[in-house]
Amino acid sequence: MAESRPRGRPKSFHDKTAENTIQSLDRALMILKVVSESGGLTLSELAARTEQSAPTVYRVLTTLQTHGFVEMEEPGQLWHVGGGAYRVGSQFLRRTKVVERARQPMDRLMRETGETANLGVEMRDQVLFLAQVETHETIRAFFAPGTLSPMHTSGIGKALLAWYPEARVRAIAARGLARFTAQSLAEEPALIADLARIRSRGFAIDDEERTDGMRCVAAPIFNAHGEPVAGLSVSGPTFRLTADRAAGIGAEVRRAADEVTLATGGRLP
Repeated sequence: MAESRPRGRPKSFHDKTAENTIQSLDRALMILKVVSESGGLTLSELAARTEQSAPTVYRVLTTLQTHGFVEMEEPGQLWHVGGGAYRVGSQFLRRTKVVERARQPMDRLMRETGETANLGVEMRDQVLFLAQVETHETIRAFFAPGTLSPMHTSGIGKALLAWYPEARVRAIAARGLARFTAQSLAEEPALIADLARIRSRGFAIDDEERTDGMRCVAAPIFNAHGEPVAGLSVSGPTFRLTADRAAGIGAEVRRAADEVTLATGGRLP
């Protein structure tokens, strides 16, 4: 009997060599990513950043423009990400109930703490921020949906790492722990020790480890198997979100995360 394989995947599914990729599509996606990460770029700027010729980049842009993935602002001839990219990307949020179920707990956290509430998941060893409920304070934390952050310097990232198998944590650490501030846990022993403290108290604290002057408190959300799959956090400037206050907020964040876990059919560990 022929060996069965998952439908929709060719035998070469795991082969990511150049022979098995579409170079023109790869180039287009790279250009789209650069456009999306900017506040608007000219054709020459895009060509320089992507190390492609201007005619090549222009052909890609006009193709993406046809599908609404990019658009050009006429006065300065600046290229921006278009509504088509948003419509496609937003379908990612519909894959899971967690965004919908987290909205009310996040709104409550923002109102009770006066600080910004965030929701994120892990994506390729980084935290992908999915949603945010912003505080009305002038000085506040801001993570636009789609923002990526290293796990070891993120409250949500450390909340997830704390419940990951140790072998997975060490594998992530082995790929490099970048230092962003004097408080960053850029050494594996320091990170492992902090993760043990997080498991003990039930929530994580990013204590100016990614950005000076900003603190974040986070807790994990679990799936039906008791595995951490997402996280809730509250972020704010250290002059408001003091170390003492963070400890009290941690319990509130953990209760909100547990509420989302149960609402999505998850199991608390």
